[in-house]
Amino acid sequence: MGQVVIKEVLTNKDRRTFIFLPEKVHRNEPEWLHPIYMDEKLLFNKKKNKSYLYADAILLLAFRDGKPVGRIMGLVNNRYNSIHSEMNGRFCFMECYEDREVFHALISAVENWLREKGMKKIVGPLGFSDKDPQGFQVEGFEYPQFMTSPNNSPYMPEFLVEEGYMKKVDLVNYLGKLPEQFPLIYEKVLARMEHQMEYKILEFNAIKELKPYIIDILELMNDTFKEIYGFVPLNDKEKLEFANRYLPVLDARFVKVIKAKDSIVGFAIGMPDFSNGIREAKGRIFPFGIFKILRDSKRSKKLLMMLGGVKKEYRGKGLDVLMGVKILQSAIRQKMELLDSHLVLEDNTKMRGEYERVGCKVVKKFRIYEKEL
Repeated sequence: MGQVVIKEVLTNKDRRTFIFLPEKVHRNEPEWLHPIYMDEKLLFNKKKNKSYLYADAILLLAFRDGKPVGRIMGLVNNRYNSIHSEMNGRFCFMECYEDREVFHALISAVENWLREKGMKKIVGPLGFSDKDPQGFQVEGFEYPQFMTSPNNSPYMPEFLVEEGYMKKVDLVNYLGKLPEQFPLIYEKVLARMEHQMEYKILEFNAIKELKPYIIDILELMNDTFKEIYGFVPLNDKEKLEFANRYLPVLDARFVKVIKAKDSIVGFAIGMPDFSNGIREAKGRIFPFGIFKILRDSKRSKKLLMMLGGVKKEYRGKGLDVLMGVKILQSAIRQKMELLDSHLVLEDNTKMRGEYERVGCKVVKKFRIYEKEL
């Protein structure tokens, strides 16, 4: 075999190679889940993705015998480092064939780049924020992959540990049947909350009803996600980009908002898991992929919980339980059968307790690693 050559992505052709390489790596895995390529093209475009205004980034490709065999992104999130007084760099969006030499060449190239930037530690996989796929999956490969999560091969975390990386934090994924009957404590909370005049829960039937609240929801997300590892607040332009990106695929029936004193104090967002539609469309929205995705969204039997938060001074009053139960009730009305937690930080004992209370169990585990530079 020839020597491994690392090349920076500088041309549109290279960027296209970078974006579509994973589907070549996983071409013999029928259950592998493609990303939505329209999103990928925006994500890796420095002219269109506003995140590059506060982050230094490098895209690298590995070649052997002239063939692309791996990729990686190096990242310095200057905004996050400033907020948290850190000198940490990141790696993310890493893919390669089962080849230790290629893996070593890619991760070493990013480590050297980060040292040149003055960074003291490298963490990852971690993108611009916790809204990007984060971590390598380390457990639960027998369960179906789901959208917006890492979909790596089992050898990737093994190779990373061999490079001297240690666990930074784990995220877990819960799965369970939607409850036919809610625990008694939830019924009591619902009865108490629905008779209180102080709070008003907003429910929606169509995106046009939800749209006026989206920016307020994202502002509340900025406020309530401060303590979550990896989160970076969205600026005004990013809020608009985020809203435009996800509004078309949201189902308004699974979005709940709570108002108090005419301001939003809590939100919860779920959505049908349309991973099968993405797989059928091979990640291509056009020309016909969007119809496959929308069809699967309407047929989906799994509810995927995505985001939620309650303003600090309103926590501990049962608002999260109220919104959660309302979303589950909406899912049951749509004859959905499964509840998927998406990713939950391992030390978020409160949220983990709620999923366990309704009978869900951990089926997947994802790990973010770190290494001193």
